[in-house]
Amino acid sequence: MAKIDRTVVFNSLLLNLLLCSSWIQISYSSKPVGVARKDDIPFIKCQVCEKLAKELYEQVRDKQAKISPKKISEYDIIEISENVCNLKKQEADWMLKIDIVEQGDRLELVEQDSEGQCGSECKTIERACQEVIGYYDTDVAEYIYKKKPQINSLVKYLCKDLTEACSKKPPPVPKGREPGEIFVAKSAKEAEMEKMLKSMEGMPGAPGMKMYSREELMSGKNFDDEDGDDEDDDEPPIRSNLGKILREKENNKKMDWKEKIRKGIIDASEATKHHATKIAFRMQKWWKAKKASFTQQNTKSNKVEL
Repeated sequence: MAKIDRTVVFNSLLLNLLLCSSWIQISYSSKPVGVARKDDIPFIKCQVCEKLAKELYEQVRDKQAKISPKKISEYDIIEISENVCNLKKQEADWMLKIDIVEQGDRLELVEQDSEGQCGSECKTIERACQEVIGYYDTDVAEYIYKKKPQINSLVKYLCKDLTEACSKKPPPVPKGREPGEIFVAKSAKEAEMEKMLKSMEGMPGAPGMKMYSREELMSGKNFDDEDGDDEDDDEPPIRSNLGKILREKENNKKMDWKEKIRKGIIDASEATKHHATKIAFRMQKWWKAKKASFTQQNTKSNKVEL
C-alpha cells in the first residue's frame, strides 16, 4: 500500500512539473521575436559607425593589455573586427546596452548602465553595424595594426574615408514612425548565463556546440539551419572565417620555416660529414706516405751498415 501511495505521489508531482514547464514554454514563446527594422538604419548608421570605431579601439586596447608584454597580432585584431557586429559573439555585447530613443525628428543611441533584452532595436543596431563594416573588416584591422590610431582618427577613417557612413547628415525621422520597444534590462543571472554560453562556443571539449540567441531559443528557429534567419538573404556578407584562414596560412609559413631549418641542418650535417671524410682520407694518405718514406729510410740505413 505504501508503495502504491509513493508511486501515485511521484506521478502527480511529475505531471505537475510537466504542466508547469509547458506553461513556462508557452508563456516565453508568446513573446515577440526581435526583427531588424531596416527603415531605421539610415537614421542611426552614422552613430552606429562611431560607436563601432570606439568599440574596436577599446577592445584592441584591452586585448593588448591582457596579453602584455606580448604584442597583439594583426590576426587578433581581425578576429575582433569579424565578431564585433555579430550578436552571437562576446565582442558584440556592447549593442545590448544601447537603447534607440526618438528625439524630435532624430533617433538617438542612448547607452544604458546594463545590458537589455535583445529585441528589434538590438537587431537593427546589429544590421546597421554589419552594413557599415561589410567587407572592410580586414581593412580597418590592418589600419589599426599599422597606424595605431587614436579614437578620433579611427572614427574618421572608418566612418568617412572607408565607408562614408557619416559622409552626409541623416534624414529626418518621419512623423508616422512606429515607436520602438521599451528598454528592458536583463537580470544579473541572465546576463551572466548568456556570457558563459558565448564563452563556451567553439570550446575543444564541445566541438558541436552552437550559440543561439534568446529569441531563437524562444521561437525554435535556426535549430536545423545555421542560416535560418529570414533577414540573412540580403545581408552584406561578412568574412567570418578570414581570420582563421590567415592564421592557418601563418601556421603553414611557420611550418615552412621549420622545414627549411630542418633541411638546412641536415644539409650542413651531410656537408660536414663529407668534408670530414675527405680530411680523414687525406690524413690516411699522408700517413701511408710518411710510413712508406720511413720504411725506405730504414731499409737504406740497414744496407749501409751491412
